[in-house]
Amino acid sequence: MEKKRIVVKIGSSSLTNPKGEIDHDKLQDHISALSALKQEGHDVLLVSSGAVAAGFRRLGYSSRPVTLKGKQAAAAVGQSLLIQYYSELFSKHDIHTAQILLTRTDFSKKERYKNAYATFTELLERDIVPIINENDTVSVSELTFGDNDMLSALVSGLIHADHLIILTDINGLYDINPKNPNAKQIHYLTAITDESLKIAAGSGSKLGTGGMQSKLIAARTALQSGVKVFIGNGKGEKKLIDVINGHGDGTYIENEQHTPLPNPKQWISITEVSGKIYIDNGAAEAILSKGKSLLPAGIYKLEGVFRKGDVVEVYSENQLLGRGEVHYSSEELAQALGKRTNEIVTTSIEVIHRDKWVRI
Repeated sequence: MEKKRIVVKIGSSSLTNPKGEIDHDKLQDHISALSALKQEGHDVLLVSSGAVAAGFRRLGYSSRPVTLKGKQAAAAVGQSLLIQYYSELFSKHDIHTAQILLTRTDFSKKERYKNAYATFTELLERDIVPIINENDTVSVSELTFGDNDMLSALVSGLIHADHLIILTDINGLYDINPKNPNAKQIHYLTAITDESLKIAAGSGSKLGTGGMQSKLIAARTALQSGVKVFIGNGKGEKKLIDVINGHGDGTYIENEQHTPLPNPKQWISITEVSGKIYIDNGAAEAILSKGKSLLPAGIYKLEGVFRKGDVVEVYSENQLLGRGEVHYSSEELAQALGKRTNEIVTTSIEVIHRDKWVRI
């Protein structure tokens, strides 16, 4: 079998019992399946939820805390428990692990993004399984990623994964609420539409932070990065191998038209934007059809305040075309509006170079 790079995301409901404690039978089942992937020769990365769900009992809470300080304290306790269990169980399969805690800043800041990629690359080259979670204990706002579904999607894009497998307590997406006896399972999607998101709204587990809608939003992010996605469940040592071979119990989401982006463009595609640039039809045709860079003369309106090196969205009238890293600040660019490129005194002619542009 061809070696692949696979990110597996395991949700809280797939790791804990109804009381919020770690379910050792579930945990061992996951470890055996992950180890089977490794034994097949694949690179494996694990994004694991469950820290808050595993830790809140140790703090004396009767249920999952709702305050930020309660979540952070529970995560601090639960994360150490999770890593201890993972390390011990993986070691029985002669597999070594590493703990990686990330925040949104690790993806929005270019240098930290590069550093994260370098760390993951080194670990995988040395045959280590990274176990990834959000750094909930130091987050300044509630769960920076919203949930670990989006974290798994961003990690998948960062390391150019072939597959993202999101394990949950529901076997994929249904055409109506899965509690309805007439619901039919959707086995395959090529895109995440607004209709798909409406169908998925409301599904979820009381122990997790994200429902099916959250998973589809994450899948859309991964899909745009050229990553194939599976959302579903399974049991036994071969469950993940079955997913890779197309026999998983869930929903497959893939589109061959989406190809992996190089890392600089990957960062542009997922980082927060600082403003908007509106361009005329001529400039739109040049960058979309002719592969040209965006020049100042094609811009007629700006929104927001941004600096050189920030990422902005580019619009033609009201249509979003893409996003790119700018070579001008908004102040410099405002002075250049309507001028020809040879009238602008600057070390860089392009506002957005074609190598720093991502089409939406």
